Amino acid sequence: MPAEPLLVLTTVPDAETAERLAARIVGDKLAACVSIGGPVRSLYHWQGKTETSTEIPVSIKTTGGCYPALEAAIRSLHPYELPEIIAVPICTGLAPYLDWIAASCNRSTDSSHA
Repeated sequence: MPAEPLLVLTTVPDAETAERLAARIVGDKLAACVSIGGPVRSLYHWQGKTETSTEIPVSIKTTGGCYPALEAAIRSLHPYELPEIIAVPICTGLAPYLDWIAASCNRSTDSSHA
């Protein structure tokens, strides 16, 4: 059985931040794939006020085993005081794709991450 697959969602303020985040977490084998979306308008409550901003949604395919290090990487690179980091279990999907996620996130096979 492959490692528990997860879909991790976050938003960042601009495309440059999204690209930098994606390159780091894929390069460090914390994710198999990062999809960077187009700009969206977000409306939210923050510090007693209703705010709006343009953000870039980022979808990250990873595993439960990589989640703690992935969360730490997002937090270290993210410019927001309180970044959105939401992990959603992938309950089912195309088995070969889920196997690919597990294999791509298997940091134990790369001695540079020992």
